[in-house]
Amino acid sequence: MECPFMAATGCSYRGGVCYKIVEKCEGCGRIVEVTSGSYCSACPEPSVKWKIKNCNLATHVATVPTEAKVKINPLKASKRGV
Repeated sequence: MECPFMAATGCSYRGGVCYKIVEKCEGCGRIVEVTSGSYCSACPEPSVKWKIKNCNLATHVATVPTEAKVKINPLKASKRGV
């Protein structure tokens, strides 16, 4: 498998290595198993993706769209009879 971070001089990612997946990555479809461990095929450092929120590349996490609440002007609502 070809790594997107591999350059002619070697790994172009910080430190020159890819990091192993974190516990939250278990079940994702982007995990690649190699002899040295499990790695993400899309992100060289998975812990950074999970630091703030859910990973945006995770295939096992479903995002639920939230409904935007519409603010109603009270004056117009009273005229409408709502």
